[in-house]
Amino acid sequence: MLLIALLWLFILLFKLFFALRILRAAHRQCSGDLHAVTIMQPILSGDPALESVLASTVGQLRGAEFLWLIDDDDVAALQVTRRLQLRYPQQHITILSYPQAPEGVNPKLFKLEQARAQVTREVILVLDDDAVLSAESLCNMLDALTESTLVTALPWYYAADNSPSRLLAQFVNDNASLTYLPLLPFSPPLTLNGMCYAIRGETLERVGGFAPVLRHLTDDLAMATLLTRHGVRIVQSVAPVRVQTSIADAKGYFRQMHRWFLFATLLMREKSAAINLTIFLLQGLHPLLLWALLILAFGGTAQCALLLGVFVIRHLALRYVQRAVAAEIPSHPFLSLLSELLQPFHLLNALGNRTIYWRSRRYRIFSNDCFTSR
Repeated sequence: MLLIALLWLFILLFKLFFALRILRAAHRQCSGDLHAVTIMQPILSGDPALESVLASTVGQLRGAEFLWLIDDDDVAALQVTRRLQLRYPQQHITILSYPQAPEGVNPKLFKLEQARAQVTREVILVLDDDAVLSAESLCNMLDALTESTLVTALPWYYAADNSPSRLLAQFVNDNASLTYLPLLPFSPPLTLNGMCYAIRGETLERVGGFAPVLRHLTDDLAMATLLTRHGVRIVQSVAPVRVQTSIADAKGYFRQMHRWFLFATLLMREKSAAINLTIFLLQGLHPLLLWALLILAFGGTAQCALLLGVFVIRHLALRYVQRAVAAEIPSHPFLSLLSELLQPFHLLNALGNRTIYWRSRRYRIFSNDCFTSR
């Protein structure tokens, strides 16, 4: 049991050391011009927090131009966006409505590609409708942006006031920085955070816009591959972006986790054996080791004491890196443990079930570039 605990500790300390090194070395000055930015937000109704989240972003990013992209048949989204457009008359907000994406076409990318012609400013920020970005974070992203880069933010979750939402938030807050950051000193990012990224319009035009990846469901992975192929470097910044998604019940939680883990399997399909082994050692092995320690702890008092020590070290390490990302991230030690112990089951579910749900949409996935919607 001691060897398992030492291996678990080594993996944790490796990730913690390099994540903190990246966070501490980050450039914190803010000199970017928000008036040079067009914010493109594909919007889909169904989340109770949609209006408040959009309002928060509009209130913080004054001076930027907003393009809100909705579906023709999404009446609720039209009502929300029109209310906000009237509430913030001083902001540059344009509502663009499009028909449903054709079968086999990514609905988010479908709207982004059509709306690209409406962009009037130098920089495009793609921002999910459940994400809130501060002016400071956007400025820091702009400072790292060049003609040959795409800059993506670092997500953390703000949970709604119920246990499923807090459990989902705990998964992101425990894992985001320890997943995106530790390998940066050794290799470029494996993908990009599709929730929030900035790119110059001319750079996006040079790679063909979003059109070459329209038939890929995991838009972040597809865009990362496309950009890398054209010599555009992905920059993983530490600029925090707050994501606020309301999960109504346990069913919603498991559907969301299933979607994320299924997307992770699609990423691994496209990577080499060496990269997949690295992903397993740094991300997949840790929950298995924790399960092993938990089972072996029934063997006696000494084993229980060792497990308790592991839990304490884990809690302190996670809290340390979370505070470095955003001071507002709350602490839920029990939910944190539960979240990690559930990860192997989420993976098994993703491997066996290829149907995902996204708000009111249902998709059957065969591969990243082959899926059907219902």
